[in-house]
Amino acid sequence: MTDDLRPAGTPTLEDVAKAAGVSRATVSRVINGVRNVDPVIQEAVRRAVALTGYAPNRAARSLVTRRTDAIALVVSGAGVEPEPEAEETAPPADADGAEAGGGASFTGQVFADPFFGRVVTGVVNYLRPRGMHPVLMFAETSRAREDVVSFLRQGSADGALVVSTHAEDPLPGMLTDAGLPAVLYARPARAARISYVDVAHQDGARLAAEHLLARGCRRIATITGPLDVPAVQERLAGFRDTMARNGHPYIAIAEGRFTQESGEAAMERLLTEHPDLDGVFAANDLMATGACHVLRERGKRVPEDVAVIGFDDSSAASACRPPLTTVRQPVEAMAAEMARLLIERLSKPEGAATSVIFEPSLVVRESA
Repeated sequence: MTDDLRPAGTPTLEDVAKAAGVSRATVSRVINGVRNVDPVIQEAVRRAVALTGYAPNRAARSLVTRRTDAIALVVSGAGVEPEPEAEETAPPADADGAEAGGGASFTGQVFADPFFGRVVTGVVNYLRPRGMHPVLMFAETSRAREDVVSFLRQGSADGALVVSTHAEDPLPGMLTDAGLPAVLYARPARAARISYVDVAHQDGARLAAEHLLARGCRRIATITGPLDVPAVQERLAGFRDTMARNGHPYIAIAEGRFTQESGEAAMERLLTEHPDLDGVFAANDLMATGACHVLRERGKRVPEDVAVIGFDDSSAASACRPPLTTVRQPVEAMAAEMARLLIERLSKPEGAATSVIFEPSLVVRESA
């Protein structure tokens, strides 16, 4: 490894070699993990590294390995597209990389949802011990999606971990068409030869339905997320199927947008149309929290009058009053697996795409 890019005065490979009493080439082999080096020599080099304070020059290392040890963590979804005639004079990106206007609201929604924080935690906890780091990017417009592809093509990151919030998101297909290594959180809406992790959504919805029925609820409704999202479709299908198998062919449905505000609006609609309902399953915890808020305002006791179940087991579930019963998806473990699959792909570029499906579980608290 060359030290040409190392700032003057910092420890070099030669310093380590001198302290260890071995050649510069031997030090390089130990630092780069070459296995056929005598264990005694390896230990001598490690002691010399600690003694001198030497740290591998990442810029120089990338010249040799063509790896940056940076991973793009991309949140991709629908924002407000810029007007075609205004594209050349579009305002500059703000500090977090979002475009003014639609981009700002998109990033605001991302940071307001505890789900995304759990994804970041899982990714960072997996990458950091391996000397790798995520670069957070947002892809809410056509231009932003093209920027992600260019960023990866230029070698600024080794691959991408993509969390898509838009059913018709073209980014997964753009990445595969460009031959860029990427892994998705959740099954893509459009068919693409790309690895992904997901949770068994229908099984989770069945757990919620069975719990409400076991409580004695009989006039049950559900607040869905956006109905064009595959995960939402699967949760609704699992819930409906379980209800039908138990003699309930019809359930009231109100569509939300995964936000607390949309959960409140959906609950208002449901109570107006079905004032006697006694059980609600919401497709995420934020919407379930909004439902609980409206029920309290309407003088309904949770769970005595209306039982409420969410989905995710996010921080919103424990912060809700009463604390939410919810279907847990192990987001941190799923995000870590997403990172593992990407690193495996980087080591085996010709490997086939794969999928890993996690099992949900029901966390019973006070709302149902």
